[in-house]
Amino acid sequence: MKVTEHIAQAKGKTLFSLEILPPMKGQDIQCTFKTLDPLVDLKPAFIDVTYHRQEYVYKQHDNGLLKRNSVRKRPGTVAICAAIQNHYKVDAIPHLICGGFTKENTEDALIDLNFLGIDNVLILRGDPIKSEKSFVPEKEGHAFASELIDQVAKMNAGHYLDDELQDTNATDFCIGVAGYPEKHFESPNLSMDMHFLKKKVDLGAEYIVTQMFFDNQKYIDFVKKCREMEILIPIIPGIKPLTTLNQLTTIPKNFYIDLPEALAIEVMKAKDREAIKEIGIEWCIEQSKELKRLGAPVLHYYTMSNSINTQRIAKAVF
Repeated sequence: MKVTEHIAQAKGKTLFSLEILPPMKGQDIQCTFKTLDPLVDLKPAFIDVTYHRQEYVYKQHDNGLLKRNSVRKRPGTVAICAAIQNHYKVDAIPHLICGGFTKENTEDALIDLNFLGIDNVLILRGDPIKSEKSFVPEKEGHAFASELIDQVAKMNAGHYLDDELQDTNATDFCIGVAGYPEKHFESPNLSMDMHFLKKKVDLGAEYIVTQMFFDNQKYIDFVKKCREMEILIPIIPGIKPLTTLNQLTTIPKNFYIDLPEALAIEVMKAKDREAIKEIGIEWCIEQSKELKRLGAPVLHYYTMSNSINTQRIAKAVF
């Protein structure tokens, strides 16, 4: 079922969803099931599975020369989505990114997803790999998420890369995109960021999932700006509990977001690691309850494959 159909059938009730990481290479699907088993009982509407592109590592040979090797530490997004849908009968949503894909690769991935009965895709540009200072698209690939959205939308209209194909069947993917209440870090300002978000919607995006935030006013203001720009599709808040002291610096550094002063002060005053985790979870519970009162269509939790924290929060909210 499409995300938009889940929201429509809920008739104003706030739904619960979550996002997980694929297991590390060398692990099996049971690692994913172990993460999800405690959460599926809470009836998530859908489960996102992130995609992790390749990294490059250099290994020195006996002759002193360096060889560049391509490594993917968390492969298997499409297969994991298929396994989740088969095992739990819950809609699974793969992240589809620009980085590491040619247009042909993308088309093949979409064909596989269509064959598997996966109805939704979350479209992202993706981050640059660690060895790159900025994002570099694949040759014959997409440089922007908007270009990738356009390809999916064209397949939804029955148009494939090979113009000579005849009697093609249209796909029917529900397209989700990312939104940034505190703006994307590469955008010069929030207004420009909103302009590009509107472009994604005009190209065919049907729902938005936000970057994590810890201040609900950021979400409120973001939704208001979207509506003023005639962005009328569902806007799903993405949420994550802060659970360790070092996240006071790593979250702003890695995700380019602000942490509320009140939360930071409470964490700094905490006596130990367990107290910090409790502060973060309680903050997330209260944040979730307020978003629910505000009528958010879905609360989407970034679990980072930690089911215990998400389970506690969801049980307190839903």
